[in-house]
Amino acid sequence: MNGPELGHFALALACCLALAQTVLPLVGAHRREIRLMAAAPALALGQLAALAVSFLCLAGAAVTDDFSVQNIAENSAIAKPLLYKITGIWGNHEGSILLWSLILGLCGGAVAVFGRNLPAALRARVIAVLGGTAAGFELFCLTTSNPFDRVWPAPADGNGMNPLLQDPGLAFHPPILYAGYVGFAVPFAFAVAALLEGRVDAAWGRWVRPWAVAAWCFLTCGIALGSWWSYYVLGWGGYWFWDPVENASLLPWLTGTALVHSAIVVEKREALKIWTVLLAIGTFSLSLSGTFLVRSGILNSVHAFANDPARGVFILGLLGLVIGGSLLLFALRAPLLAAGGIFAPLSREGALVLNNILLCSICAVVLTGTMYPPFASLLFGATISVGKPFFDATAVPMAIPLFAAMAIGPMMPWKRARMAPVLMRLWWAALGGLAAGLWAAFGLRGLLPVLAFGFAVWVILAAFADLAQRIQLFQLPPAQSWRRARLLPRAALGAAIAHAGAGVTVIGLAGMSQAAHRIVEVHAGDSVDMAGYQWRLVGIADAPGPNYTARVATLVVSRHGRTVTVLHPSKRNFATQSTTTSEVAIHTNLITDLYAVLGDEHRGVAGQPDTAVLRLHDNWLAPWMWLGALVMAIGGALSLSDRRVRVGAPRRAASVGVVGGKVA
Repeated sequence: MNGPELGHFALALACCLALAQTVLPLVGAHRREIRLMAAAPALALGQLAALAVSFLCLAGAAVTDDFSVQNIAENSAIAKPLLYKITGIWGNHEGSILLWSLILGLCGGAVAVFGRNLPAALRARVIAVLGGTAAGFELFCLTTSNPFDRVWPAPADGNGMNPLLQDPGLAFHPPILYAGYVGFAVPFAFAVAALLEGRVDAAWGRWVRPWAVAAWCFLTCGIALGSWWSYYVLGWGGYWFWDPVENASLLPWLTGTALVHSAIVVEKREALKIWTVLLAIGTFSLSLSGTFLVRSGILNSVHAFANDPARGVFILGLLGLVIGGSLLLFALRAPLLAAGGIFAPLSREGALVLNNILLCSICAVVLTGTMYPPFASLLFGATISVGKPFFDATAVPMAIPLFAAMAIGPMMPWKRARMAPVLMRLWWAALGGLAAGLWAAFGLRGLLPVLAFGFAVWVILAAFADLAQRIQLFQLPPAQSWRRARLLPRAALGAAIAHAGAGVTVIGLAGMSQAAHRIVEVHAGDSVDMAGYQWRLVGIADAPGPNYTARVATLVVSRHGRTVTVLHPSKRNFATQSTTTSEVAIHTNLITDLYAVLGDEHRGVAGQPDTAVLRLHDNWLAPWMWLGALVMAIGGALSLSDRRVRVGAPRRAASVGVVGGKVA
């Protein structure tokens, strides 16, 4: 048996194991059959092994240029570099769905391995829900999106990969983004299991939180990588365009952020139980909805996969089963989840509730702006465009109070608080934020960038103020403060770092709102003045590439007669795909990006020299946007490294026993 057939059979085996993983543990948990519940981890690991074999078989076909596999013939070529032959596996619809299934299998395997401290019935139900979700995607692969379909006769060479995807940033963006999307399947499975069991308590909140934080970290990195790719590959000079598919990734990030915070309330105060369960269901539902929108053809986007109605119908049916079924279960079982943990509005719980309200409000606005145009076209035949001005005018203002509250919440005690002592501990952070806002008022254009800059500094300083309060800096001798700092829980340190990272990102966003740009047509040897720099086009020359030919410009950027950098923007022509792409040249000093794009060349007439079109940008504080996202993810990872977060869940009181092979 050759590789593609083995991969196909392994995928079919994984689907059978996933179905067994769904049915047997659920039956076991319902009947209290300990043997059936104990089968869940083995089935999850078996499914993971089968999926790994299937994925490796597809990778082998890609690396060996097996063009008898239709997926490889359509998305690869002999001349394509090896890195992109491998990463191109998930650069197309069929391969990306197989990757999605593999990550779902990894989630089930992770729960099987690391969930040994869970109660047997809860663990069985969680693994069963993950198995059912995985079975749906594996059936999708086998029926309408089979990556192992053959083509005959096999072509001598393939069509090649979309040149825009032949980039290291996008090579690693999809796996990280999918890990975020799919990672929220675990909190979703915990939510469904809790509804089936009729119980949510502090232990449940502690079990859910690390999975939610891990998924949130991956999704944060995935979105940041996608934004960075848009910035330096597409050549538009921007970083976020409120593209429908970009919004599809932002929506679960917003609700996932709310989920991480509300799970803390469940763990600490056993409050917000029903709301947290609903957030877990909603976040994964938005992840699945994004998959449907990207692959159904409903949304037009540079990021979207090809339109295929059959695939869209299948995903829509899967969405209806997963989302509709879980929401129906929520409607039936949520009243059984006893509310508890009464608290005053002015408390840390109250601040986290406000955080949730604002995040979900922003999510609702983005969802409305994204989905209203296709629904208006479907229902009323109206063509409506909702773009950047709408989202900037509606979502951004709601982020300002969110940042105002972010600094205060961590400083407030649980259950009940008084505002005066909290503000006294934050006075110097407030003063720093006010000073930053006043400074920004003289350097930035527009009220929103000024407010964003001031509140971002306020959040960063408040994060340090929180840590200073915990170690009693300047209240104890330095040696004692250092000792307290070394004993500080990494979860608390990670939360402060993540909040500071959010502030850094917002500072970058405020700076980018002031970016300067020009589109000019110049002769070789001519100079252009922009943003205090002199940009001189030295010339344009041909250059070969591994699977393309290029025209490369040499652009010298100087300031006050001193050379700052030499940029080499280029245009690449891929003969196999008959496609031309622009390669951006960027010089950064972490304060500003000097950004150049080579456009069309025009032949001179009547003895005139040739000219070239250049797009020039001076993007202030652009690197801070992605630096802040990295800091946020590091903060989340640091929280996960705290053993008390990962494995320190309180054990539930024993309420069951084992009698005759059954859980009594």
